[in-house]
Formats: sequence, C-alpha cells, structure tokens
Amino acid sequence: MSKQAEFDLSPQRRVVVGVQFLFVAFGATVLVPLLVGLDPSVALFTAGVGTLIFQLITKGKVPIFLGSSFAFIAPIQKATALYGLAGTLSGMVAVGAVYGLVSALIKWRGVDLVKRLFPSSVYGPVIILIGVSLAPVGVKMASSNWLLACISLSGVIVALMYGRGLIKLIPVFIGIIVGYVVAMFMGQVDFSIIQNSPWISFPKFITPEFSIGAILYLIPVALAPIVEHVGDVYAINAVTGKDFVKDPGLHRTMLGDGVACTVAGFVGGPPATTYAEVTGAIALTKVFDPRVLTISAFTAIVFAFFGKVNGFLKSIPEAVLGGIMLILFGIIAAIGIKTMVVDKLDFAKSRNQIIVALILTVGIGGVALKIGDFELSGIGLAAIVGIVLNLILPDPERKSGR
Repeated sequence: MSKQAEFDLSPQRRVVVGVQFLFVAFGATVLVPLLVGLDPSVALFTAGVGTLIFQLITKGKVPIFLGSSFAFIAPIQKATALYGLAGTLSGMVAVGAVYGLVSALIKWRGVDLVKRLFPSSVYGPVIILIGVSLAPVGVKMASSNWLLACISLSGVIVALMYGRGLIKLIPVFIGIIVGYVVAMFMGQVDFSIIQNSPWISFPKFITPEFSIGAILYLIPVALAPIVEHVGDVYAINAVTGKDFVKDPGLHRTMLGDGVACTVAGFVGGPPATTYAEVTGAIALTKVFDPRVLTISAFTAIVFAFFGKVNGFLKSIPEAVLGGIMLILFGIIAAIGIKTMVVDKLDFAKSRNQIIVALILTVGIGGVALKIGDFELSGIGLAAIVGIVLNLILPDPERKSGR
C-alpha cells in the first residue's frame, strides 16, 4: 500500500483498522489506571476524548493516538499517598498547563530551546528513574503467584522476540491474554466480578480538589513525557514522510497533549500522551489517514461504557499484571540508557557525569525537599536538579559555539 493509497480506504476498512489501532494501545492504556487506583473505563474515555481534542488542535493532520502515560505511575502513587486521589488529580490538571507553557515557548523560540533545556544528559536518567522506581511495585505484585507471573512474562517475551506483524506490536496485550487464560485453568480468576458487572455502565468520574502540594509535586514529572512527545512526533514524521514539526507545528502537538492531560485530570483519568505503540502499528500497516485514529478514539469512548469490559479488566489476577511489569518497567529504564547511547552522550566530560550521577542518586536515594507541609522528592526533584545543573554548569562546547 502506498502512502497515498491510505486515503482511498473504504469506510469499512477504516473502521477495521481503527479498532485494530485501539487494541494496539489497549493493554498499556488500561494497565496504568489499574496500577494507580483509577477506573480503567475512565482511562478509555479520556484516551478517546484526548485523541479527538488532539486532532482538533492539530487541524486533523497528525495520525497519533493518545493514551495513559507510564511516566506518571510512580508519581501518582506517591502523590495519592501524600495528598489523596482528588488532590493528585489537581496536580495532573496542572501538568497540562506545563505542556501549554512549553508549547508557548516552542512557538516563541523554536524547538532548539527544548533541546537546550532537556538534553539527553537530563531526560535519559529521568527515564531510567521512572523504570527503576516502579520495579518494587512489579516485584510485589508478581510475588502473589510467581508461576503465573512468569507465564505472563513469558508471553510478553515471546511476542517481542518471535512475534510478527501486529503480534509484535502488542506484547503487553498478548502477555495479559496468555496469563489470563492460564489463570483461568489454575482457578485464579474471579468471574463473579464480570458476572456482577452490568453490560452498560457509566465510568466512575472523579472531580479534583485543589492541592498546592500535589501540584508542585507532579509538575516536574511532566519533563519526561514532554521530551518523549518530541521524540514521538519526529518518529511519526519518519513513518509518514511528512514534517509535522512544521505543519501543523510542534507547538500545536504539544498543546494538544497538554489540553488532553488537563481534561483527563478534571474527570479522574490518568494523563493522556502520545503513544509510540500506535506509531509502530501505523508504520506496519502504512495507514497514515488521521481519520482512522478518529475511529480508534470513538471506539475507546464506546468501550468505556461497557461494564463487562471494565469487569474483565478488574478480574485480571494481580500476578499476571506483576509479571508483565517485571519487564515493562525494566524496558523503560533501558530506554533511558538507549537515549543517551543514541545521542552519543560523552561520559568522558565531567559535566555529564555530574548531571547523570546526581539525578540518579537524588531519585533513587529518596532525597526529599520539605518546606512546611509541602514535600518534593523522587523523580520530580531529580528532574529539577538535572535541569538546574544543566543550566549552571559550564559547557566549553556551548561557549565555543559547537
């Protein structure tokens, strides 16, 4: 199929491909709310609505799907423990405002400003922290039944190593299905949850409560997904052969992500950001028509109102999810390492060593900054430390204009 042929898809084929793209993102989209105590149905709803908002802001030109972001799992868990779920939601609303600010900066100064503030020496170790900080969660959940956890983990590994086509793009979904089927034969699935769920039900929306502590805690966490967003846009550029950084503009795609995050926070959903998995599916199918992603978005919204779907998600044994997380969170950390390798970060420079070292020690060591009732720690504090060090430490190459 040529790049032009995708606009010639019949309406029926667009529906089929659109639903397929949703299933590519389905496993990861619902996994985040299951881990942080939010309603998976709300996550599906906000993923669909967020994608439609993104398309509206980007003039319907960019074939991207928005879903739950893994970068916020650990911060949401910690913020919920400190400030409550409703307070944490206000922090997620504020995250969208950060996206808006970065969007305005890009519009004003161009993409180079983002690259200067967030080089790989900063966002690389921040991404590593996201994976490392989540590792204990995966181990704890997997320990409830190590055999079942290893089986679901094996499903993910086999899909990644030997899968072809669509199978290779949905390893999380494959791992859940494999683990769930085995859990059924082991008598580990509580089918009463599904039986007691109505066919049609409304997602359990939650309204946020203002919490300055939660807002200040979560705002710095936006660093990693913001940088990831830039990478995702460049990736979809390469896949489609178009330059979305120029048209409709990176500032518009960034704003689309931000507004989607804010809307999700207002109704009790996890922050919605661009999804690399769907970009991979687009590359495989050579379907670049944004209208197909519109179908994916509407399908997600419809699924959000099917109570049986929500019941199935809640019936997934904890060990199945834990087994998947063992590799998922490790891969996140590995991606952080990969970004520094691909960017050819020079570790012979003391400047880079200092930035990376302090980000990791502050994040892993649990350093906390407390001012009254306010506390900033973990990934958020580590990200701020990295940004400040990047700005104040002398860089001979920057001074020489290289």
